[in-house]
Amino acid sequence: MLDSKLLRGQLQEVADRLASRGFSLDVARIESLEERRKAVQTRTEQLQAERNARSKSIGQAKAKGEDIAPLMADVERMANELAAGKVELDGIQAELDGILLTIPNLPDASVPVGASEDDNVEVRRWGTPKAFDFEIKDHVALGEISGGLDFEAAAKLSGARFAVLRGPIARLHRALAQFMINLHTGEHGYEEHYTPYLVQAPALQGTGQLPKFEEDLFKISREGEADFYLIPTAEVSLTNLVAGEILDAKQLPLKLVAHTPCFRSEAGASGRDTRGMIRQHQFDKVEMVQVVEPSKSMEALEGLTANAERVLQLLELPYRVLALCTGDMGFGAVKTYDLEVWVPSQDKYREISSCSNCGDFQARRMQARWRNPETGKPELVHTLNGSGLAVGRTLVAVLENYQQADGSIRVPEVLKPYMGGVEVIR
Repeated sequence: MLDSKLLRGQLQEVADRLASRGFSLDVARIESLEERRKAVQTRTEQLQAERNARSKSIGQAKAKGEDIAPLMADVERMANELAAGKVELDGIQAELDGILLTIPNLPDASVPVGASEDDNVEVRRWGTPKAFDFEIKDHVALGEISGGLDFEAAAKLSGARFAVLRGPIARLHRALAQFMINLHTGEHGYEEHYTPYLVQAPALQGTGQLPKFEEDLFKISREGEADFYLIPTAEVSLTNLVAGEILDAKQLPLKLVAHTPCFRSEAGASGRDTRGMIRQHQFDKVEMVQVVEPSKSMEALEGLTANAERVLQLLELPYRVLALCTGDMGFGAVKTYDLEVWVPSQDKYREISSCSNCGDFQARRMQARWRNPETGKPELVHTLNGSGLAVGRTLVAVLENYQQADGSIRVPEVLKPYMGGVEVIR
């Protein structure tokens, strides 16, 4: 969340910056709450001073043998007023905190201003889409030829937006995840983690999924116990490992990676990408998370993005990098790069990774800090996350970009060691 001091001291400036990302901040409501808070706080402080003075007078009157009953009654009245003031202050603060939880992060000055994905800025491209001399098939048709992708079986088990993978395609899917994990741990300096797939609400609030995006989550209610949520991404579990911690400067940067299934209800995606594996309720992802010193987070974002790009380069999949505009960035990001891979059947690039610097937005929610050696005081860390990559979408890209005229799939060179020497999937 944003620093509450910003709302108190630079409210209109904050509102203007948020407007650039399409968010309308209720300035009047916040100002009204702040005025109430200040009035109640001033009255409470005055009452406390008066109560202290009365209490002192009681001792003096008692020593003189005077009747202290009126003074005692006055002190009791003020105590009741103080208690009521505290309840009122707590209520106002809870309302302000609730507003803070719904406010997105402020975009960095380097982020292009725009209203939608149409205003994103292409930063670079890598590779050239292949020109096929036969009719291109999409990944669904290719999966049907080999029998390795079965959406009907998945629908029988779970309904729409699920897939059953079989045989060599299931192995290719697993190979992709293992290749990504090995690359990030062996060459990019990440530490592999295995984390829970079920988390409680505070973890999701810490990374910004709650309360705003609850409808996109799968929730498991438990009578008499805290509810569980299926993770929408390992960003939640990995980032929350530092929640409530004060890290030593020598521990930074932390570079964490995990391969997990991810679960999303896709509540806002009705009718979009209903065919195939592009948008599913359950999908695998290799997630990278970094926890860094604030002064190094923008540099870290470039490195994180390069780590995700390297996966595509080694797979020899054409892609492009976009700097997302203010209106298209995720809720918690100060700056985001999207990687889009070429999908031949759609004749366009599709998102396969989103790499974001969240600044201290998540850290403030989680109270994740580091001890600055220059000051000796705890300060908020900066957190970053990115897909390295979404495994299912990478599978789609491999199937379509490596297809042959007969519907068979060449195995990318870098994946052959993971496929037991298999060179072609038929």
